[in-house]
Amino acid sequence: QVQLVESGGELVHAGDSLRLSCTAPGSIFSINAMGWYRQAPGKERELVARITRGGSTNYADSVKGRFTISSDNSKNTVFLQMSSLIPEDTAVYYCYARVRPSGGSYYSDYWGQGTQVTVSS
Repeated sequence: QVQLVESGGELVHAGDSLRLSCTAPGSIFSINAMGWYRQAPGKERELVARITRGGSTNYADSVKGRFTISSDNSKNTVFLQMSSLIPEDTAVYYCYARVRPSGGSYYSDYWGQGTQVTVSS
């Protein structure tokens, strides 16, 4: 069973920085990509940033230049460094990973339980 463990969400002020972390412990053969989505109240879940095993990244337009995604493939961990936070960044942030479990034959998508980020004005 693959579980994603997130950490780092908290209440901050506008202009502050925050780093989210997500680790995928357990028996994993390979991770193809990891990333972060977010969901604000009353809105649909949206992609924030994604990184492939090879290091290719893509970002939502709303966070380009402010957020940076990185990963440590040896530890099955992904980070989201968030800077210049604004109230519109307030949301539950969900970690995502496309994983091939040990003993498995194909990749599947897995999600964390979410971590709350609140940015006060």
